[in-house]
Amino acid sequence: MSKAIVVHELGGPEVLSFEDHDPGRPGRGEILVEQEAAGLNFIDVYFRTGLYKSDKLPFVLGKEGAGIVAEVGEGVTRFKIGDRVAYNGVNGAYAERIVVDAERAVSVPDAIELKTAAAVMLKGMTAEYLLRRTYKVGPETVLLFHAAAGGVGLIAGQWAKHLGATVIGTAGSPEKCELALKHGYDHVINYNEEDFVARVKEITDGRKCDVVYDSVGKDTFPASLDCLKPRGLWVTFGQSSGKLPEIDLAILNQKGSLYATRPTLFNYVATREDLEASAKALFDVIASGAVKIEIGQSYPLAEAQQAHRDLEARKTTGATILTI
Repeated sequence: MSKAIVVHELGGPEVLSFEDHDPGRPGRGEILVEQEAAGLNFIDVYFRTGLYKSDKLPFVLGKEGAGIVAEVGEGVTRFKIGDRVAYNGVNGAYAERIVVDAERAVSVPDAIELKTAAAVMLKGMTAEYLLRRTYKVGPETVLLFHAAAGGVGLIAGQWAKHLGATVIGTAGSPEKCELALKHGYDHVINYNEEDFVARVKEITDGRKCDVVYDSVGKDTFPASLDCLKPRGLWVTFGQSSGKLPEIDLAILNQKGSLYATRPTLFNYVATREDLEASAKALFDVIASGAVKIEIGQSYPLAEAQQAHRDLEARKTTGATILTI
């Protein structure tokens, strides 16, 4: 028996219950992971509140983590006991022990700490697909990234700068703006003090951006569209401020024949080949020093309620982990 954060009913942070939980034994093709840490992400809030639907109640929250293989099931040849592994897109990460499909786990290089791996699997691989595959960012790219001081934002700013782009971000306080400027951003706009559309036009001499990455949702729509060049791409990949309204696609024509996409990481790493390639690209930029990981907050697993309160109050910066 081990401990986990279990959700018995949907609601606020108070529904997160730290209790005994039996992860079970690994079946065919599975591994049992003794966890070192789990990552905290806004998608966890969506599942806790019911905005995203879980298959069942009760359930263990969480989508990413890292640790040591404690047991392997029948037919597993990819890993052995003692291997360092990480994963994302697997339900039940807020736990001391978790059974994981071996095909959804990746080996963690010795150069990467397990706590770092737990912090970046979802956020870092999200940055990877956004910058390298949703829109191929390069030296000619001018981009806007909302929530620049968040977990994905701090990784994306450094990675985009490494790719040669002109990187503009938004954040909600002077402290967060300063943090983003230290993590690759050329310009950071405090959206609580400035009109970010006007500032983007000023920064770009009216040319605006090739691509806008928007995980905020309600509070930045439709203004994000006004930051794009004709035929630019709006990438809406989250909704931390609330659900977007129903969108009449005619607005894309009115704003300049724009493109729009609503991607999710799990479609970009659906195959083993894509999963391994994305993880390798992420671990390589971290190991090279091009991307430095900011673990802004660390909470014991038992304090998951407080971690969620701080996340929703936008008190967190960079990545946040729950330590086991």
